[in-house]
Amino acid sequence: MAAAPWRGMAAAPWRGMAAPGEGWQPGRGRDRSRAAARDGSRAAARDGSGSALGDGSGSAPGDGSGPPAPERVLFPPTFSVSEIKNKQRRHFMFLRWKQQQRKEKLALKKKRRKEREALGDKAPPKAIPKTIENQRVYDETTVDPNDEEVAFDEATDEFAPYFNRLTVPKILITTSDRPRGRTVRFCEQLATVIPNSHVYYRRGLALKRIIPQCIARDFTDLIVINEDRKIPNGLVLSHLPDGPTAHFRMSSVRLRKEIKRKGKEPTEHVPEVILNNFTTRLGHSIGRMFAALFPHDPQFIGRQVATFHNQRDYIFFRFHRYIFKSEKKVGIQELGPRFTLKLRSLQKGTFDSKFGEYEWIHKRREMDTNRRKFHL
Repeated sequence: MAAAPWRGMAAAPWRGMAAPGEGWQPGRGRDRSRAAARDGSRAAARDGSGSALGDGSGSAPGDGSGPPAPERVLFPPTFSVSEIKNKQRRHFMFLRWKQQQRKEKLALKKKRRKEREALGDKAPPKAIPKTIENQRVYDETTVDPNDEEVAFDEATDEFAPYFNRLTVPKILITTSDRPRGRTVRFCEQLATVIPNSHVYYRRGLALKRIIPQCIARDFTDLIVINEDRKIPNGLVLSHLPDGPTAHFRMSSVRLRKEIKRKGKEPTEHVPEVILNNFTTRLGHSIGRMFAALFPHDPQFIGRQVATFHNQRDYIFFRFHRYIFKSEKKVGIQELGPRFTLKLRSLQKGTFDSKFGEYEWIHKRREMDTNRRKFHL
C-alpha cells in the first residue's frame, strides 16, 4: 500500500508545522517580524548608541567610557489614579496615595507643634478650620436676643401660656393606622422620655376627629408617629388648641436595645431640656414647640437630660443620664431612644391638610441650591 496520510490528513510535519518550501503558514510572518525586532534591539543595546532612550546618553563602541547609562522611566506629567483601568489596581493605588497624604499631614502637624512649643507665648493663634457651619450664608431672620420685636412676638404667640406657667404640658402620642411592632415600641419608649404623656392607638379615626377630643380632655400637644414598611418615617407635632402644626421627616430611629453601652431604664424624674443652635425666627418657633412638651421645673436629682441639637437643619434627639466624676470631668450614658428629624412644613392652626395655611414649606429645588444656606 502507498504511504497515505492518516485519516485524510496531508503529509506534513506534526502540529501543523509546514515543511520547507510548502508556502505560507498562519502566524509565521509575525514570528519572523518579532524575531527581527528583538535582534535589532539587541544590536542597538550592544552599540550603546542610546537611540532607544532618546536622550543621546549612549557611548560609541570601543571608546572605553564604561557601560551604558541605565534607562530612565518617564511617567506622564499629568498622571491620575483614575486613568488606571484595572479596578483592583486603581483601588490599591488610591489607598497608597491616601496613606501618603496622611503621613505628610501628620508630619506637617508635628512640625507646627514643635514650632509653637519653641515660640512659646509668641506663637501665632491657631487657624480656625473652615466648615460648612462657620461658612454659613447669613440669614436675615437670625434672632437677636435684645430685639424688642422678637420679644413682643414671643410674649403673644401660641406658646406664651406655657412659658408664663399658666398651663401644664399634657401630651397625647398616637400612631398611623395599624402600627407595627417597631412603631409601637418606639411610642412606648418616647412616652417614658416625655413626662405626663399618654399613648393611644388610632383605631381608624381621622386626626380632625381626634383633635377636638384632645382639646376637650385638656391635652396641650398631639404627637403622631407615621410609618412606612414597618419603620417610623414621619412625625406630626401639633400644639393645642390653636396650633401651630409641624411636620417632620424622621430617620435613623434606634430603640433602646439597639444602642450599644446603653444605661438602665430611665426614671420618672422630669428631665432637663437642651435646645441647641435654633437661631432663626423659624428655628425659634420649632425650639419653643419642643420646649413646650416638657414641664418647667426639671428634677436635677434624676440627672437626665433630653437634647434637641440642630445641625444643618437636621434635628438630632438624644436622651442621656450624666454623673459628675470630679469638678472638671463628667460622664454621660445614653438611655435611648434616638432619632433624627428634618422639618418639612410648618402650618398655622391645628392639623388641616386641605385648607390649612402654611407658614413655611420646604421646597427642595428652590431652597437646596446652596449647601451653606440653612433655615433653622
